[in-house]
Amino acid sequence: MDLERLRESVRKVWDDSILDRLSAYVRIPNKSPMFDPKWESHGHMEAAVQLMADWCRAQPVPGMRVEVRRLPGRTPLLLVDVPGELPGSVLLYGHLDKQPEFTGWLPGLGPWEPVVRDGKLYGRGGADDGYAVFSSLTAIAALKAQKIPLARCVLLIEACEESGSVDLPAHLEALGDAIGDPSLVVCLDAECGNYDQVWCTTSLRGNLVGRLTVRVLTEGVHSGMATGIAPTPFRIAAQLLARIENSVTGDLLLDELQVTLPKDRRAQVTAAAQVLGAEVAGKLPWAPGVQPVSNDPAELIINSTWRATLAVTGADGLPPVLSAGNVLLPELTFKLSLRLPPTCDPGPAASALRETLERDPPYGAQVKFESEGATGGWNAPAFAPWLEESISRASREIYGRDAVHIGCGGSIPFMGMLGKRFPRTQFFITGVLGPHANAHGPNEFLHIEYAKKLTACVSIVLADHARTLT
Repeated sequence: MDLERLRESVRKVWDDSILDRLSAYVRIPNKSPMFDPKWESHGHMEAAVQLMADWCRAQPVPGMRVEVRRLPGRTPLLLVDVPGELPGSVLLYGHLDKQPEFTGWLPGLGPWEPVVRDGKLYGRGGADDGYAVFSSLTAIAALKAQKIPLARCVLLIEACEESGSVDLPAHLEALGDAIGDPSLVVCLDAECGNYDQVWCTTSLRGNLVGRLTVRVLTEGVHSGMATGIAPTPFRIAAQLLARIENSVTGDLLLDELQVTLPKDRRAQVTAAAQVLGAEVAGKLPWAPGVQPVSNDPAELIINSTWRATLAVTGADGLPPVLSAGNVLLPELTFKLSLRLPPTCDPGPAASALRETLERDPPYGAQVKFESEGATGGWNAPAFAPWLEESISRASREIYGRDAVHIGCGGSIPFMGMLGKRFPRTQFFITGVLGPHANAHGPNEFLHIEYAKKLTACVSIVLADHARTLT
């Protein structure tokens, strides 16, 4: 492989084509079905998948087949099939659906208007995960241009990942054996600890989401007349949440949410903490004076990758402050999002959570927890020697620094599905969600130079995989 030619090829496609199409993609408000139940009639998902399909068809890859697969009532699936010169196959994964707008975007920035500033493309979905299909196919095309033999490469881009990939099993069943038995999976939907080297994800947390409702009255009443007689639903909810979370430390208390951290993962945490140091906490947009829950970078990494955590992400029944009168509210509903350790079984976890929240409610209040879905995490199989060396070599040659292995605090449901379906498969999971990239929140951005270099790294790993087949 001519490494300089590879770099130049990747750079040219990004500059001449990808940035323009990614900017157009950012403009499409194709929110995931969980956030836009009328996604099909709105047509935004269709616009996004057609944009990507059209770009793929225009790439100079001989024999490539690009297909938008559809099932009734399901989000579409983009499938790109690149024939190989060698036996076997590689599966490259990404998603095109987006999180909702959120608030707090800086002046001049917004979720649906792309802005390039200081080498970063701002807007919803560019980093999570719109760039994946462009990067993946560019990495393949760069190798094809140098006539480097490869295994068959299948790109699978779903449109439901931000809703827990609920449509993906139906698509996989419909595909049958069409994607083959890949010996390598490449996923570009993960985090990076900095923008200086390759970050390889070795585990993912699961997710348990649901709604906790507390009802004490049939209607709101004057707070001066009711408080002291009726308990407030907010206070009851706080008592219920204290059953599952230590309000001081944030530790979750249910046995069903606990796992043992494997020795190899602890060693990786130690190494990653040495690289990142204070940046483990420093990557977050802290308000002045606020401190992290620990001053130990390793402990913070374990907290965010291998321990269960709880976040209250929404509420119904609380009026805006400007229109909040002196009323004891009758009912409140809170959206709970729990991140589960990679090896935690989501079924027993969901059952234990519901039983704990609904058991013996204070004051006999009407309490209900409705699960909106629980997905398990994923712990990568041991790296084959060739893959570990390939990732390290790619990082050194492209970034000039060694690769780092670390767990990811988020969830990618498809990885768990693949792990069960293809237990012998090797995984290269990485991404561009680094410090302040802020996927899901305001001011999401894609670090353009980092993404270009990561594309070249994918090319190197694909070429090294091919050598294992000859």
